[in-house]
Amino acid sequence: MTKLDLADVIVVGNSSDDPFAIDVAFTVGQTQDIADVIAMKNFANSEFCPRFISDEEDLDAIGDKLSGKTVVIVSTTSRAVSRQNLAMRNLLIARAAKENGASQVMLVEPDLFYSAQDRGPRAELGETLFERSEADLKKFDGQPFTAQLYAEMLKLAGVDRVLTVHNHSYSVQLMFSDIFNGQFHNLIPYEIYVDYLLNSDIVKFRPGGEGLALCAPDKGARDFVKEMFTRLGLPKAKFILLDKERSGEREVEIKLHDESESTFEEIRGHDIVLFDDMVRTGSTVVKSCEFLRSIEPSKMVFAVTHFYASEEGREKMASTAIDEILTLNTLPTIQNRDVQGRLRKKMVVLKIEKWLARNLSRALGLPMKEDAALYQIDMSSKNPRFIDKIYSNDQLPLLREKRAHSS
Repeated sequence: MTKLDLADVIVVGNSSDDPFAIDVAFTVGQTQDIADVIAMKNFANSEFCPRFISDEEDLDAIGDKLSGKTVVIVSTTSRAVSRQNLAMRNLLIARAAKENGASQVMLVEPDLFYSAQDRGPRAELGETLFERSEADLKKFDGQPFTAQLYAEMLKLAGVDRVLTVHNHSYSVQLMFSDIFNGQFHNLIPYEIYVDYLLNSDIVKFRPGGEGLALCAPDKGARDFVKEMFTRLGLPKAKFILLDKERSGEREVEIKLHDESESTFEEIRGHDIVLFDDMVRTGSTVVKSCEFLRSIEPSKMVFAVTHFYASEEGREKMASTAIDEILTLNTLPTIQNRDVQGRLRKKMVVLKIEKWLARNLSRALGLPMKEDAALYQIDMSSKNPRFIDKIYSNDQLPLLREKRAHSS
């Protein structure tokens, strides 16, 4: 692909004071503040009207100020603005960019909006990896295939490419890739989790991974967790696969899957990390962790990419079945301690702006800054549970030896 210069790229947010967007822009190398690039106007009747800022005295290139530029819209959730409002703002910012000459518009939305609404009430409305039953079709009866509508609206508004993080839906991935002609980037944060598990003491294990078990909560998460297992490079670690059967909207039965590579007896007393891409109500994850408690793990960690901190979810995940929660700030509101609530004392958030900016630069063909750090850590200072030094690769054997002696 054609290499871009940093001067050809403009990074904005869907609000001018979004700290996540500001951090991404800064890490990419943009020196101008987002508020100096775009004005987020609201008319008296409350209608939103973004405006890319130009010199009022400059009458040259009117409507063509962004000629040759790539505009990147970083879109994250907010406690103050609804997702519906933010989605509409994305459309208007993209259209403003294109109608003022931008050659390319890219949406960076770590938690892709409307992904849960990934199929409709008829079989042709959304691709799945399973044959849709009447019950599955009925679940969507009377509602739109909103994920497709959102993709089509983004395309119509002028968005050319979309970048997101750990999207769980096969239907959404296939459909976005089709609508955007393959320019859909679904980043899976393997390296972030691997780096943190190896370089922190959130879990303890002996050399080679003995004493550590990774858990996939269902077959949908198996490929992700298996790849995590491979990338950890710990041949003595264990991998288990659970199975869940829904008896209602929020009622699930958990058991060991027939295809699980390890048995419960083989992981008894291990530190267990259960991975998932998202959590909403927390019902399934708590049930899974309660189920795993029966084998008396040394520690039970829940790692999740997208943390929707609903009141119900916070209450359920305060359960003693979960010792630690590891998550990313794909929904930046999780860094707010009021949002964390009672979970604050057992939660650590990995801030991914550096990692995201690195992948954004790679996708755009921009030169990348040399920086070993993939993330920053946001956690409660009252609970210093983690080592305060990030180890380099040549120091990892020493860390593992230290763990072996302390086990």
